[in-house]
This record gives sequence, structure tokens and C-alpha cells, in this order.
Amino acid sequence: MQNTTSPQTLATQPSVNQLSAPLVKRLIEQADTLHVGVSKHVSGCTIVDAGIQFPGCAEAGRLIAEICMGGLGVVSLQADDRFVDWHDAIAVTSTQPVFACLASQYAGWALSHEKFFSLGSGPARALAQREDLFKELEYADSGTSTCIVLETDKVPPVEVIEKILRDTKMSPEQLTIILTPTTSIAGVVQIVGRVLEVALHKAHTLHFPLENIVSGTGLAVLPPVANDFMTGMGRTNDAILFGGFVSLQVKGDDAAAAK
Repeated sequence: MQNTTSPQTLATQPSVNQLSAPLVKRLIEQADTLHVGVSKHVSGCTIVDAGIQFPGCAEAGRLIAEICMGGLGVVSLQADDRFVDWHDAIAVTSTQPVFACLASQYAGWALSHEKFFSLGSGPARALAQREDLFKELEYADSGTSTCIVLETDKVPPVEVIEKILRDTKMSPEQLTIILTPTTSIAGVVQIVGRVLEVALHKAHTLHFPLENIVSGTGLAVLPPVANDFMTGMGRTNDAILFGGFVSLQVKGDDAAAAK
């Protein structure tokens, strides 16, 4: 196959922070409809509760999944007839899957303080550059606001928020933190919405040339919400591993694609 696509330079790379900003704004503006809570933290940043004190909903999880992808993916809820007992599914597509999934959606930023621990995902990762992965991707971002998504049932302590602000070089007013417990419907949707990201991570692990991945689509069944964290993680992981399907469009020769 002939490559007719010019490589992207830093100046032409899409900004996951700028593209996701309208989605974050929509989530906040539609908080009542989406059954999420919005509050100002003592630090000055905005906290979106999508499953702790507020119930959230599947649509909130869908929108959060698109935020996690830095505005470079389209996520939809749809029916699925592959399984007898479960008929809800989430579909994901992106024409920039490497940036959407690995530079934004991947939960690769470990944040901890005392008993608090959570893996951060979303566009804030591309500002913080705390992972070696960004050197491999040769991707850096800028923006006037940012957002991080944490899979947690607790508001992070001030020390964690200060670290996020310090590493992203943002002021508190520029930061939104979205909290999505695994035991919430929004949490389940946004986790299973990583079905395409799991495939990209696998391709990266296999040393497949990421620059040869053109686009991708994924589909995974949505499991029921669990009452505890471990069961919830098991169900969402199984939904991706055993109830997920991904198709990647790649360029290059057949030998490379066979990997």
C-alpha cells in the first residue's frame, strides 16, 4: 500500500486540550440533565461528580469518554445482539486513534497521596508529560484549560490537585477534575469506552509502528453496574477483553499488518 499521507509536525498535531474543552463545557452546562454534580473545590478548580454523590447516567459516561479521547473520538451507545442477556453496547471510532487513545485516553498518570490513589486519564496528561510514552509519541500539547478524569469514589486531596496544577502549569480556574467511580453507570460507560484504546496499547506493546495506524473502530458490550470496586473492574475488563471487537485501518506492507 502506498502512503500518501504527510507526517504530522508538532505545529500541525491536533490539540486534545483545545478539542475537548467544548465537551467539558457541555458536561458542566448540562449537569442537571446528565445527573452530575458540579462544584468549586477549595483550591479553585472545578469538580464534576459523575457517580459519588450524584448518580450520573450513561449519556454522561459517553460524553466523558469523548472528553477522555481529547475530542478526537466519537462515542455512541447502541443496541447489541451478540449476547443473550446483555443488549447494550458502546461503539468508539477515531480517525486519530494514536493521539486520541494513547496521548489522552490512556490512564497512565499515577496520582497518589497517603491513602489516595488514582490513575489519571484525559487531555491533562498531554500537558503534564509525566510519562515516557509522550517521548515515543513525540507529542506535546498546550491550551488555556485542561481536564483530567479520575476513576475514584473520593475527591482527591489538595496535595494531588496541587500536583496536577503544578505539572500541567495551569491555574486552578483552568482545571476541571471529573470523578467517575467504577461502581457508577458513567464510570462503567467511560471504562468500557476504552475498547479501542486497549487495542492501541496492545499494538504499542507489540512494537507495531504507531505512525502506520490510520483509524480505528471498536465495539464492546456494557456490563451491569457492580456494588463494589473489584467486581466492577472485573466486569468492565471482561466486557472489553471478551465482549469487545476492534478494527484498525493501517498502512504499510502485509507483513507489518500481520503483526
